[in-house]
Parts: sequence; structure tokens; C-alpha cells
Amino acid sequence: MSKKFKLGVIGNPIEHSLSPYIHYRFARNENINIEYLPYKINETDFDIFINEFFKDPMAKGLNVTLPYKKKAAKIDAEISNEAKFINAVNTITKDKKKILLHSTDGIGFISDLKKDKNFNFNDTNVLFIGAGAAAESILYKVAQEKIAHISIMNRTQENAELLIRKFSSIASIDIAHESKNKYDLIINCSSAGLTGEFKPIENILIDECTHFYDLNYSLTQTPFCKWAKEKSEHVDDGIGMLVYQAAHSFEKWFKVFPETASVIKDLHGMRE
Repeated sequence: MSKKFKLGVIGNPIEHSLSPYIHYRFARNENINIEYLPYKINETDFDIFINEFFKDPMAKGLNVTLPYKKKAAKIDAEISNEAKFINAVNTITKDKKKILLHSTDGIGFISDLKKDKNFNFNDTNVLFIGAGAAAESILYKVAQEKIAHISIMNRTQENAELLIRKFSSIASIDIAHESKNKYDLIINCSSAGLTGEFKPIENILIDECTHFYDLNYSLTQTPFCKWAKEKSEHVDDGIGMLVYQAAHSFEKWFKVFPETASVIKDLHGMRE
């Protein structure tokens, strides 16, 4: 019998996580034997759980979701430049006896847009709605692309300004109302796009070629996507990013990039 590698995802809440389904699909397609479980962990137990988990010689890695991505960045281990910059970790890897910390959210977002949506970032103007951890997790990778400009729109301008100061050294970035360019890509990073608190955006320049992307996903159409589909045919939610960030985690664990198209198709099929 082949070795069974121990994996999982930690968070709170965790009951509705799609990560076990996704990674079992990856493992089956790649003929890798895994146990991938969801772990609901209290904050006070976080460090103890991490230490105990990786004592198992078959422990290969963990995914980290809310609310522990920033806490995971404080683990005493080798952290990637990206994860250190954004102060967030969603993937922990055990390589021999070394623990490595990564963030695959940004590359997951970029992969979905480039590979599945055929979006070309070159010389584009990008609008981020929201200035929280979700925005920061992908801003780093978006800033590495050959974009023209990034704008931030947030209910609390002070938070947007904090993000702008942090990223101003690596990107052309400002508050949304200061930009008069047409937006080629609008990314909703606010949970309002899922909770129903989303309010239609006014006074921005867009056209039928503008791409809209909601980092949120659900079994029903999000309010942001519903609004965006009145403006453009290029509207997507976060299912693709979810699968691709998982695929990049899987690659860090097993050095193979899994097939993603059928998994994305099946997840979309669950909503039909």
C-alpha cells in the first residue's frame, strides 16, 4: 500500500470548506494517497496544534484559512518574501524536517485570470473594492504584472491609505476617486459582495470590455456579480481562484501541478 500523506485545513469556522473536496480530487487524479481533514481550531490552541500536527512523520502540509492567516505568518519557520510582505500565510509545507510558510492566494488569482479567463494585465487599470486582508493577499501579485495603475476604493479611507502607503514602492497606486482612467478590471475584495450589503458603484469609468471579479463565491449569484452582469459579459466569482490557490498549495507539497479544469467545472455544476 502506498504511503498516506497527512494534510488538512485549519480555520474557524471550517464546516463549509471546499478544500477537502478539492484536494481529494487532485490527489485521486495524480494517484497520490492522502488524508485531508478540516480542523476547527481555537486561537489559544493554534500553536499547540501546529506543533503536534507536524510531529507525525507523514504530515506533509496544511492550508490556513480565516481567521488564522496572519497568525500563521508568525510561526517560527522559513517564510516566503511574499507571505512576509503581506503578513499572511495560507500554505504550510514540511520539507524533510523544515517548515516553510507561503501564500498562494495571489498566484491563484493570477492563474485563474490568465489561464481560464484569458485576461491580459499589460497596461491595464485595476480597481480594488475593499482594503482588508483579502485585497492585500492578491495585491502583491497583481502589482508584479505590467499594469498601468491600481486604485483602491474602501468605505474607510484611512484603511485604503494604509494599503497605498505599503504598496506604493512596488506599484502605481492611489485612492479610486483620484483616478479618472477607465477600469479594465474591477476586483471585489469586500465581504459585502457576499452578505448582500453591496451597494452599486457609481461615478467610475467602465465599458462592456471591463472584467469584474468577485473574490467571494456561493451557491447563488453574489450581489456584486448580479450588478456587474448588467455592465459586462466578463463577470466571474472566486471559484476559479479557490481551485488555483489550492493547486499551487498542492504543487508545493508534491512538486506536481494538478489538473484543475474538471474540478472547477464540477464546482460550478454544484450550483446548477
